[in-house]
Amino acid sequence: MSPDASSPLSRAELRRYSRPLLVPEWQEAGAQERLRAASVLVVGAGGLGGPVALQLAGAGVGRLVVADADTVDVSNLHRQTHFELADVGRSKAAVAAARAQAINPFVRVATAPMLTEDNADALIADVDLIMDATDNFEARYAIADACTRAGKTSVWGAASGSTGLVSVFGPDPIRSRAALGLRDVFPIPEGAESCAEAGVLGPLPTIVGGMMALEALKVLGGIGERLWGRIWTFDALSADVRVLKLRPAASVMGATKT
Repeated sequence: MSPDASSPLSRAELRRYSRPLLVPEWQEAGAQERLRAASVLVVGAGGLGGPVALQLAGAGVGRLVVADADTVDVSNLHRQTHFELADVGRSKAAVAAARAQAINPFVRVATAPMLTEDNADALIADVDLIMDATDNFEARYAIADACTRAGKTSVWGAASGSTGLVSVFGPDPIRSRAALGLRDVFPIPEGAESCAEAGVLGPLPTIVGGMMALEALKVLGGIGERLWGRIWTFDALSADVRVLKLRPAASVMGATKT
């Protein structure tokens, strides 16, 4: 069992997390203790999920579950730098989980099969936050539907070609606003291609995965302005960043710039 949020950090934990504890908002919110008490499911262990899992492990999330059914391919290595050539053919979830566990012994890391419509409810039942780091519509909408049924929050990210996107879907626990889900914004799964179809520049998934991890820390730590009801967009070729307000049943192109 992970310690609850009211348990004081040990001397070893204080030393390990000394840098984030210097951030006033993080320290004042007791965010490190909240993070230690949290459980997170990372769905996808590739270009997005790998950086997410490593960053959350380093940050000190109490329990981390990595779900993926894929194996490492040599074509992954230009962007999925948590893998190496010797990992080709191995389970992505197992390798990513082992890397995450090696970073932080205070984190409990486990693996799970890839999330599907059949097992989605069971996989998200005992976690506090779901990280949608997948690259296919079937898994994305299975995650979205399960989170809607359970009233849970997910951090969603996408990286394709030279474009990255990040948002937060589900209940906003700080402001108690009504839930906004993936299907409310993108009712029909269309208009996007996977990395295998559109290609992707190597550093882009790492940038997007890092942004997803940052949103997770804000959600779990209870600090800052999360991307609930908004979407962060990044153009790698121009370095332009925009944050757009989302409306139900609106496309990203029809969203409003903030």
